[in-house]
Amino acid sequence: MTNQPLFADMPDLTEKPAVPKPQAPEPLSVSALSQALKGLVETNFSFVRVKGEISGLKKAASGHLYFSLKDDEAVLNGICWRGGATKLSVAPQDGLEVVCTGKITTYPGRSNYQMIVDSMEAAGEGALLKLLEERRKKLLAEGLFAPERKKKIPFLPEVIGVVTSPSGAVIRDIMHRLNDRFPRRVLLWGALMQGDGAAEQVAAGIRGFNAIPPQGLDTPSGHIPRPDVLIVARGGGSLEDLWAFNEEIVVRAAAESDIPLISAVGHETDTTLIDYAADLRAPTPTGAAEKAVPVRSELQTMLKESEIRLMKAARRLLDERQTVLTGLSRGLPPLDRTIAEYAQRLDDKTERLNNALTVLADRKKADLDRLRPTAPDLLLSNAEKALFQTAYPLENLVKAVLTESDTRLTTNKRLLESCSYERVLDRGFALVLDVSDKPIVCAADARQKSEMTLKFADGTLAVFPHKPKKKKEDSPQQGTLPL
Repeated sequence: MTNQPLFADMPDLTEKPAVPKPQAPEPLSVSALSQALKGLVETNFSFVRVKGEISGLKKAASGHLYFSLKDDEAVLNGICWRGGATKLSVAPQDGLEVVCTGKITTYPGRSNYQMIVDSMEAAGEGALLKLLEERRKKLLAEGLFAPERKKKIPFLPEVIGVVTSPSGAVIRDIMHRLNDRFPRRVLLWGALMQGDGAAEQVAAGIRGFNAIPPQGLDTPSGHIPRPDVLIVARGGGSLEDLWAFNEEIVVRAAAESDIPLISAVGHETDTTLIDYAADLRAPTPTGAAEKAVPVRSELQTMLKESEIRLMKAARRLLDERQTVLTGLSRGLPPLDRTIAEYAQRLDDKTERLNNALTVLADRKKADLDRLRPTAPDLLLSNAEKALFQTAYPLENLVKAVLTESDTRLTTNKRLLESCSYERVLDRGFALVLDVSDKPIVCAADARQKSEMTLKFADGTLAVFPHKPKKKKEDSPQQGTLPL
C-alpha cells in the first residue's frame, strides 16, 4: 500500500479562478462628462430645501443675486435670478440664516455645482429677530426714532386717514370705536397688510396722504381734504405676518410723514419698527381710535363741570370784592360832611380870587394913568434919534456905492466904444451888408447877391454887382486843327 494523500482526488480550492481582463472604455470629452453629471444631478436633486447662512452676497447689474450658503462644515454656491429676487419674502443679507427652496445644478464652465433658489425664508424666529435688531440699530443711528422728531397728536382732528386692509375687521373696529367716542370723517387708503408688496403699499399710503395739499384736493368725484392725523393699523399675527412693518421703506415713510401718525400694528405685545418711527403707538387698532379722538359725552360733561366751577369762582370773587368794599366804606367819613367841607373851601377860594382880580386891575390901571402923559412924546423922540443915527451912515454908504457904479459904467462904456466896428470904419474900412442889413463876410456869398450896401464911417453906398460874361472861344484858323 502506497502512501497517498487522503483528499488527493479533490481540486485545490486555494487556487483563484482565471478572470478575463476587462476591455478599456471609450474616452469621454470633458463637455460630455460635464453634461452627463449635470443631468444626473438635476434629475436626482430637482427639488431641495437647504438651510444655511448667507455669505458673500452680491447683486449683479442684471438684477441676479449671487451668494453662498454655509454651515460649520460646508459651503454651497447659490443663485437667485432677477425674476425670483423681486418676489423673495425676506431681504437677503450677509449673516442671515435662511431656508432656500430650489434645485441643484452644475456649472460646467467652472466644474462646480450650485443651487438655483426659487424662494427664501428666514430660518426660524431667531434669525428674524437678529435681522430685526440689526435693522433697528441702523435706523436708530440715523435718528429716525429720535424723540424730538415726534409730533403732537391733535386733540380733536376733523379728518382721520387710515392705512389698512379695506376688507379686514380692523377698519370696522376703528369706525365703530370712532362712532362711539366722537364721529369724525375717515379717509381709507387700502393696502395689503402682509405678503409680497405689502410694505410698498403701506409706504405708498402714508406718502399719498402727505401728498394732499393743505387746502385739500379737488377731484371729479369730489373734494378730498388733507387728514389731520394718520392711523396705520393691522391685526395680530406672527413675526413673519407683521414683517412688512419692519421694512425700511415703511419705517422711513412713517418718519418722514408731516402728518402726525399713530401706529397700531398687532396686539399689545407685538412690537414692530414702525412703532418706533410713529409719533404715537397704540396697543391695538381700537386703541388707536381711542387715542385719536376724545369721548364726546365725557368732553361735554367736562365742559359743563368747567362752566359750573367758573361760575362759582366768579361769584365767590364778586362776594369777596363786595366784602372788601363794604369794609373799606365803613372807614370813610360821611359823604355829606366831606362834600360840605370842600364846598366851603371852594367858596372861600372863589371870594379870594375875585378880590385878587379887582386889586390887580386897579394896580394896572394906575400904572397906565401914570405913563400916559409922557410916554408918546418920549417914544417919538427916541425913535427920531434912532432913525437919524441909522440914516446918516446909510446915506453915505449909498453915495459911495453910486459913485463907484458910475465910475465903473463910464470905464465899460469907453471900452465898448473902442471895440465897436464903427471905430474900425474910422480907420478906412468898410462893412458889406445885404438888402436885409446882414453882414457879408466872404466873396462866395457876395457873388450870389444882386445888391449890396457898403457902409463907411461917413455914410453908405449901394452896389449892384454883375456877373462877367463868358468869352467866346476863338474859331480855329483855316488850315489848322484845334488842339
